[in-house]
Amino acid sequence: MLIESDFILTNFDTTKAAEGSFTWKTPSNIALVKYWGKKEPQIPENTSISFTLDACFTLTTLEYTNLDTERSRSAGSYNEMLKQVQHDELEKAERSRSFNFDIYFEGEKKEDFKPKIQKFFERIEQYVPFLKQYDFVIKSRNSFPHSSGIASSASGMSALALCIMSLEKELNPVMTDDYFNKKASFLARLGSGSACRSIEGELIVWGNHSDIKGSSNLFGIKFPYKMHKNFKNYHDTILLVDEGEKQVSSTVGHQLMHNHPFAQQRFLQANENISKLSKILQTGNLKEFSSLVESEALTLHAMMMTSNPYFILMKPNTLKIIHKIWEFRNKANANICFTLDAGANVHVLYPENEKERINNFIIKELVPLCQENHYICDRVGQGAKQIINN
Repeated sequence: MLIESDFILTNFDTTKAAEGSFTWKTPSNIALVKYWGKKEPQIPENTSISFTLDACFTLTTLEYTNLDTERSRSAGSYNEMLKQVQHDELEKAERSRSFNFDIYFEGEKKEDFKPKIQKFFERIEQYVPFLKQYDFVIKSRNSFPHSSGIASSASGMSALALCIMSLEKELNPVMTDDYFNKKASFLARLGSGSACRSIEGELIVWGNHSDIKGSSNLFGIKFPYKMHKNFKNYHDTILLVDEGEKQVSSTVGHQLMHNHPFAQQRFLQANENISKLSKILQTGNLKEFSSLVESEALTLHAMMMTSNPYFILMKPNTLKIIHKIWEFRNKANANICFTLDAGANVHVLYPENEKERINNFIIKELVPLCQENHYICDRVGQGAKQIINN
C-alpha cells in the first residue's frame, strides 16, 4: 500500500523537459454513496463510490516553459549576460515565493480562478517540487455548465493533475502506469476531493474501507470486484434544472459538517451503505440499487437542510422530477432511479436494456421541467484520456 511519502519526487532533472504541452480529457463523476464532510488534508470522513461519466468532461491543456530555457534565449553579449545573471538572482528569490501561471477558461483569461490554482500548487508542491521552475499557461473548457451541480471541480482539478503528472513522467520516464494513476488521483484529491475519482473508470472507490480491498483515503481505486452485467453501459441523463452557480459552494457545505448534529450518524450510515452497495453491484439487484442510491441522494441534501446555517440547493422542479420518476417507476415497473449532487440538477440512472422506453419518458415528461429544456445524455465511462498534441 502506497503511503504519503511515496509520492514525493526526488532526483529530477528539469532540462529533460524544456518546453511543450500536455492535454487531458477528464470526465466528471457522479457519486452513488456520497462524500460530504472532510478533514485536513482533504481526507474524507466516509468512503464514497462513484460512476465515472463520459460526455461530461473537462479538456485541459498545460503549456510549460522551463524558466532557465527562457533566460538562456534572452541572453546575448557578455554585458547582457551579466545583467541577466543579476536579474536571474532577483527572479530566483521571487520565484521561491510564487508560482508562474496564467489560466484561461473557455477562451477567456480568468484571474478569479487563480487563487484556487495557487492554493492547489501550494498543497502539491512538496510532491512535485519542480513547479516553480516552470512558467505555465493553463487552458481549459467544459462540455457542461460550470458550477451548476455537475462536478466541474472534479473533472477540472483531475485534468490539471494529469497534465502535471505527464510533465513529471518526462522527468521520470521509468514511472509505471499504476503509479502514474495513483499519484494523479492523490494530487487531484488535494485540489478537490471528488477529483480523485475522475482518473479511471467505471466504478471508483475513495476512502479506506474494510470491505473494499486496496481502498485508501489518499487516492481513488477501481472497484476491485467484478461488476454485474446489469450495470455495464449504465445510463445517466442529467436534467439541467438550474444552470446558474450554486448559492452555497461544496467547500462551504463540507465545512458545515464539522459541528453538524447528525454528522457522526451520517458517516456511519455512508460506510454501511458502501458494504451494501458493493454486494448489489456484484449481484446485479437493480431494485436494491435504486433504493440505496436515492436514499443516499436525499440524505446528502438532508445534511444541507439541517446544518447551521441551513441551506437548500434543490429547486421546485427538482422535486417535481423526483415525484414523476417515482410515479413512472411504479406504473411501468421500470428500473429507473435518480441521484443528486450538490445542486439542483437531477441525474436519472437506468440500465442499457431499458433505455428506449425510459428515454421516451424523460423527453416527454422530464425535459420540459429543465431550464430551457436543457439536458445531457451521458453514460458510464472508462476514465481520463490523454489527447496527443500536434
